[in-house]
Amino acid sequence: MNDQKRDSTRPSTIESSIVSKIEQKAARVGVIGLGYVGLPLALSFVQKGFETTGFDTDPAKVEKLGNGKTYIRHIPEAQIARAIEGKRFHATDDFSRLREMDAIIMCVPTPLDTHREPDLSFIHNTAKTVSAHLVPGQLVVLESTTYPGTTEEVLLPLLEESGLRCPVRPYSTDGNSIAISEDAEGDFLLAFSPEREDPGNKEFERAQIPKIIGGVNAASARAARAVYGSVFARTVIVSSSRTAEMTKLLENIYRCVNIALVNELKLLSLRMGIDIFEVIEAAKTKPFGFTAFYPGPGLGGHCIPIDPFYLTWKAREYGFTTRFIELAGEVNSAMPAHVVEALSEALNRRKQCLHGARILLLGVAYKKDIDDLRESPSLEIMELLLKQGARVEYHDPYFPRLHRMRRYDFQLASVELTPEALSEPEAVIIATDHSIYDYSYIVRHARLVIDTRNATRNVKENRDKIVQC
Repeated sequence: MNDQKRDSTRPSTIESSIVSKIEQKAARVGVIGLGYVGLPLALSFVQKGFETTGFDTDPAKVEKLGNGKTYIRHIPEAQIARAIEGKRFHATDDFSRLREMDAIIMCVPTPLDTHREPDLSFIHNTAKTVSAHLVPGQLVVLESTTYPGTTEEVLLPLLEESGLRCPVRPYSTDGNSIAISEDAEGDFLLAFSPEREDPGNKEFERAQIPKIIGGVNAASARAARAVYGSVFARTVIVSSSRTAEMTKLLENIYRCVNIALVNELKLLSLRMGIDIFEVIEAAKTKPFGFTAFYPGPGLGGHCIPIDPFYLTWKAREYGFTTRFIELAGEVNSAMPAHVVEALSEALNRRKQCLHGARILLLGVAYKKDIDDLRESPSLEIMELLLKQGARVEYHDPYFPRLHRMRRYDFQLASVELTPEALSEPEAVIIATDHSIYDYSYIVRHARLVIDTRNATRNVKENRDKIVQC
């Protein structure tokens, strides 16, 4: 249950309407972007009894969902089929149906461009589409990770091209209730609520993860609280959309900086002959003041490799250089090149050359046991190997083929993990430590193993084949 105090401002007409519809389970929710964030969110509203429409520009996704099929491994087809059969969920690429919605939630990508600067084209294009179909009385919420100010400075002006208005008004809050504020009746409401997805994490159920909400005015924050409060066990209101945007960046930059720290310590430990993983395990026995982070071949996923660059880009507008954050980004970005360098040195010690060598990469997902390629360091390792003249193969149980991506087009299919497939290449790189892998089997058959994840820590035999990287 949400522990909410009584707000000291009177609700607006739009807010009252949305809250009433939520309480009566009559609100219609639209989710734009049916990927790793949008589809689970849409199904969460369906499970709570709300009529939910998923919007996506990809007709293949729409068709699959309409047939009760899934394209995200951790979302079972039975769940989608139940939602479709219950007539509570509809997937469409007809964006004119946005007019029918009470709440519109935008879950679209926010990648970096080729210059590692924010690419807001998905937000921009989606906002233009929403604006074309926006009607009075609707709530619009952005969930995409972005720099502070995006909701007010980018999204709001685009939505107001519709001719409708949403006033920006300050308010204060203690996280549960909103104190007295100057509110104004507008034509629609607008808020930001960052997604907090962690694919593959079975420890926390989605509904149990507190939902951060920041509105451009008090009415928007309260209406968004009502919408999300119907799905999430706890909502936390912050004093503005900017604060909510910065909260998401802090969460991910915290992880980015700490991973950079252990990555740098790993590089030093390798030179000093110290096992950094043993060091981390020993340090985490301290019951206070230490949180364990682990090194790897680089950062992956949609958030951690990208978010620091969003903030450093925005900081320049204020004449501020985020040196600490930028350094962390540089350390993490250099890790794929370190893996290739370690491989090259290991081959040299065997009087072999990387150019022309056959290399098998194990795992292309950005982390273990998920079917997510976004920003995976494995892809950059593959590209670096190909540039060095190596012949690259891969195996990943979650990716039978590598589809064309924004930056990469390898045209490769996953090989079967036979003894021959392991023994014929000059080296095997463990890039993603999937649980399905039998690491003793891999080490036994491979000529050389480059272990970037400490996956072979329990392998007792053939240790001379393993290079920790």
